[in-house]
Amino acid sequence: MAHIDYYFSPLSVFTYFAGDRLEQIAAQHGATIRYKPFDIMVLFDRLGAPKPADRPVGRSVYRMQELRRIRDELGLTMHEKPDFWPTNAAPAAYAIIAAQEAKDATGEGDICALIGSLFKATWEENRDIAQDDVITQALKAGGFDPALATTGLLAGAETYPKNTDDAFASGVFGSPFYIVTDTDERFWGQDRLAQLDRYLGTL
Repeated sequence: MAHIDYYFSPLSVFTYFAGDRLEQIAAQHGATIRYKPFDIMVLFDRLGAPKPADRPVGRSVYRMQELRRIRDELGLTMHEKPDFWPTNAAPAAYAIIAAQEAKDATGEGDICALIGSLFKATWEENRDIAQDDVITQALKAGGFDPALATTGLLAGAETYPKNTDDAFASGVFGSPFYIVTDTDERFWGQDRLAQLDRYLGTL
């Protein structure tokens, strides 16, 4: 059984575009997933890569055109420039980490639904995922105890930077990023999910 380390930032629009396709692919191939939200701004600093606000104008223009094309291909309705982006992604990441631990302990809850609710809040509902009410609503949507928004703070604060360290050590440079840990095969971007699907079929 293959295992996938799923590195992503709660701020990433391209991870929003990925939706639940990873989970569908993993289920088809009997693969397991470990969700590893990381601090993409810290990673950019370590890599010496420009943050979105510091990128050349031409790249920024291209990014917006690409977002519209992908949005239309996927049939989504989204805010191109959400009011609360970028925001502090740590609270959302902490909730995801706490939910992962709760699911490991009980087998209950849907992490994909939790993550989907957070991305929907940013890109469709124009809400701030750093706010407690948005996080607790997302936890409920995933079938998790909304109290994890506070009880999971310690675990999140410990694991979030560790995930970022792991991402850097594993060669991650963007979001979403998928690593089949059994073979160290790496896939970057929601548009590589079809390649991941085909690859898992060869194992």
